[in-house]
Order: sequence, then structure tokens, then C-alpha cells
Amino acid sequence: MKKAVFILFSALISALMLAVLELNKNTILGFGLLLFIIIDFYVMHRLVIKYKNTWYLKLLVWAGWILMFGGILMLTYPPTRAVPAVDVSDPQKTEIISIEQGRLQGVYNADKSVEVFAGIPYAKPPVGELRWREPQSPEAWDGVLQADTFAPMSMQPRNLPIYDSLTQIIGFHDYEITTDDNYIEPVSEDSLYLNIWKPSDKKNDLPVLVYIHGGSLQTGQPWYADYSGEGLAKNGIIVVNMGYRLGIFGYYANEELAQESSNGTTGNYGLLDQIKALEWVRDNIKSFGGDPDNITLAGESAGAACVSALCTSPLAKNLFKRVILESSTLASAEPPHSFRKLDEAVEAGRETLKKYNCKNISELRKLSAEELVSEAETHHHITIDGYALTESPYNSYKKGIHNEEAILHGYNLEESGPFIVFDHANMKNYRDKIHNYFKEYTDDIISIYPAANDDEADRYWAEIYGAVFFDYPHYCLNRLAVQNKIPVYEYLFSKSNGRLGCWHSGEEVYCYGNIPEKSALYDNRDRELSSQMLTYWKNFITCGDPNGDDLPSWKQNKQSDLVMQFGDTTELIEEKKHDLFAVLDKIDKFELH
Repeated sequence: MKKAVFILFSALISALMLAVLELNKNTILGFGLLLFIIIDFYVMHRLVIKYKNTWYLKLLVWAGWILMFGGILMLTYPPTRAVPAVDVSDPQKTEIISIEQGRLQGVYNADKSVEVFAGIPYAKPPVGELRWREPQSPEAWDGVLQADTFAPMSMQPRNLPIYDSLTQIIGFHDYEITTDDNYIEPVSEDSLYLNIWKPSDKKNDLPVLVYIHGGSLQTGQPWYADYSGEGLAKNGIIVVNMGYRLGIFGYYANEELAQESSNGTTGNYGLLDQIKALEWVRDNIKSFGGDPDNITLAGESAGAACVSALCTSPLAKNLFKRVILESSTLASAEPPHSFRKLDEAVEAGRETLKKYNCKNISELRKLSAEELVSEAETHHHITIDGYALTESPYNSYKKGIHNEEAILHGYNLEESGPFIVFDHANMKNYRDKIHNYFKEYTDDIISIYPAANDDEADRYWAEIYGAVFFDYPHYCLNRLAVQNKIPVYEYLFSKSNGRLGCWHSGEEVYCYGNIPEKSALYDNRDRELSSQMLTYWKNFITCGDPNGDDLPSWKQNKQSDLVMQFGDTTELIEEKKHDLFAVLDKIDKFELH
């Protein structure tokens, strides 16, 4: 009996060790060493039993086994490796393209329908004395730049690989056991590079989409598969995205920095990076077959918040024609996230100087990026700096100031999903949760959402959270667009699936045409819906109107009451939650004109 228990227990420990190595992305060597120490453990355990069967020697064998496994974890920790531009072994190279900076060469995707040019510098590395300065024009290079790998993602806090793997399993349900991903994607303060996906045919004057990734202005990368440019490029659209400064590197504000700047700016370095990338696209996209006069700017989550800011930035005028905003805007009178007042930003900047015992910016610049990266949570907000933004987007729209000619925007049915995983409501805390945000309007909200049991409290809280942080800002944007006579099309994404469903960011894999061909997490309706959404997006990017190609008619949302539902059906429906929106209007003092 004891022997059976020992075998079972040691086998479970061995399996756990194997799982940890896989989830942590340790190298193949780690698996070989694990097999060796498992064999060694059994041999040592048998020798102890045979020659000196004492409890402390058995404990020593077990402890030695665990310690050796810890050593294997450290010895075979996954290396850092650049991410290839295409998932193709030895991909075919494109023809050489010449731009002002020099010559460059990309690679073809698997079926050679798309050319990808990755890691193109659009600004000088913002390091050393260029940390917390406006982005500078990039330098030219000699020879041919091999644009076949993505540049490092912008400096940001990193999780252990095992944490990211568990997120894929629990949150995305699409974890794959493979030996192809036993590495860590690089991060760097030197990250101002962009990527281009273009159709492989020789057409010119193609419409262009410039995409800004999300991540709360703290995290994220341009090469994530859900919003890869490959899907749209196969349909005749050139797609560009970029890395931009995040966290403290992108949104730190300080009076000394404002004085250093010839433009008097501070706190919006990430936003200025995006403007620099747009200028690069305007000046160079023709060399890739794109039309510099037909550019659409898109973003999701914090990326959409950036798009919202760029819609009213004087520096972004004439850099794009139309915009797509997915699951965020800054159009409400008091934006609920990704935005703060300059005095708040500057005060936070002072506190950071004190925290690191720095007397001035020069001393703070001397600290390594690794020392400062943990401040992302403190500094990840766009602000009104008087240069990139002269006032809030809300106030600019009220005055009729905006850069875009048409808007496509919307949100998901269950936006709050990933944000309240550990913040569920029940009848005991329901009223307190509502009061913490709504204060004197608590009774108004409860009258709209009168929870009678724990299930209702939890469901209502999820809906309220999503409405406050995502749905309502889009309602504000739509009304401002109508007031300014901007053609505006709004959607609600409500499709469930085996992966993210209609949680925050769940729509991206659909509208950018990147549902994996063999994935069992999506059914025929998912693929049909993806084709529809991709076509709507393609049409809008091309001419500012999503309609055509025998799609269900998507009317402009001229009364701010109709949205195109992308779910089990594709149809116009009446927008919900207007009772809640009316209360939010009172709280924010939102008004037109």
C-alpha cells in the first residue's frame, strides 16, 4: 500500500513539474534534465530504502529533488528572442523598397498574398537625453534594412511566462502545447518602430489603416495575432501599426520637462509618438502602394482613447480622414479612464521624483528603464498639455473642432468581463459598490437596476461597470458627432464563442479577419460574422461608408439610438441603457452646444 501511494504521489509531482516547465516556456533542455532528476530521484529513494531506511534520509531525497527542479527552472529559463514578422520557416523576401531613410526589404506571408515589413524606425530611440522629449526624426541607414522581425514591445511591466500561459488557458481558452514558443518576447525603451502589411499585388493608391494598440497605455504590442494586418491586407487594405511609449515613459509629466521643451509640452509623449508615426505614414506610404490622402485611424481600448484625442489634436490635422474607435473614447465630459488633468499629472510627477530620491529630471533620466517600469500604474494618462491637446476632446467637439470626416465606433456587450473577475457583486456589497461611484445618485441607479438576489446584483454590477467605462463614452461621442454633422456608424458586438466571446477586445479577431482557420473555438456563424465585419471595416476604410457588398444595411446613427448588432444575427437594434445614460449626463454635466 505504501509503495502504491509513493508511486502515485511522486508521479503527480513529476507531472506537476512537467506542467510548470511547459507553462513557463522553459527550453527543451529543461525537459531532458527533468527526466534525469526523476530517474535519479527513484534510484536514490530505492537506495535509501535498501540500505538505511530512515525518515530524514527520505526527506533529504525529496528535498534534493525539489531543489534540483528549482535549479532546472532557472538554468533553462526561456531566452529572449525577437518575434518573426511571419509564421513561416525561411520566408521568401519581397522586392526592395526605397524610402527617404534608406532601402528595406520585407517578407511574404505563407500564401504570398501579403508582404510584411516589420521593425521600421519612425523616430530616433527615445533613450538617454531623449527620454521624455518629443520624438525626433529617424536617422537614415546604410545598405538594405531586413524588415523581417518585429521590434521589441515598448517598456512595460512583465509577468512570468507561467502567468501569461495561465491567462491563455483561463481567459482565452486557446493554449497550445508546442515547442515553437519557448522564448520571451523582448521589451525595450527603444521601441519607436512601425510595421506594414500590404497586398502583394502591384496596385497603387490603396486605402490605408493605421492602428493603435490597447493596453491601458501601460502594456501591449503591435504584433498581436487578433489585430494583425494580414486579414485586411488580403482584402486590399494597407495596414500600419506602431509601438509607442507606455507608462511612465509615455505619460510622465513634470514642470522641468515642460520648460525643456521648445513647445512647452509634457505628459503626452506616447501621443506625440503616434503623431510622429502618422507623419511618417503620410510621407512614406506611397512607396508601399498606399494613398497618403486616404488614411483611416483606428484603435481599441486605450488605443481608441488615443484616437479620440487625435481627433481633436491640432497636431494631427490632415493626417487622417476617418476613424474607427473600438471600446473607448475620451468624448464624455469627464473621461472615466486614460485621461487626467495636467495639474494631477504634474503632481504625480513630483511624487515620483521624491520616491526615487531624485532632485531633478537629469537624475531621474539616469535611472534605468528597469528601475522605473513599475511606475506604469501611476503614469498612464493622456493630459491637456497645451500642445498635443489644447483642451479636452469634449470641449473641442462642442466648438465644432475635429479632424475626422466619418466615424465608425462601438462597444461589446460584456466589456466589464476581464475587469471585474475579482470584483463580483452580491446583495451585501451591491449598494456600497454603486455608492462608491455614484454618491448622491445611488438611489437613481438602484431604481434602474433593482437587484433582488445575488445573481441579479452581480449581473447588474457587470452591466453598470461596462456602461460607465465603455458604453456611455460612445453614446457621448455619437451625440457630438451628430451635432457636428459627422457621418457616424455605431455597433454593439454581442457574439459569444469558445474564447473571449463579447468581453473587452473580443471583437478584434472578427473585424480584422484573423480567426484561425482550424480553431474549434469558433463555429460557422463566427466565421460568417467575421467576413461581414471585415467587409464593413474594409468599406469604411475605403470610402467612409461601411455599406455595400450585399451586407445588411447599416444606417447612420443620427438619433443616437440605433446600433448595428454583431451577434447571432447582424441587424440594427435600439441602443439600451438610456435611463442610466441620463443619470451619467447629470453626473458629468454633459451638454451639447
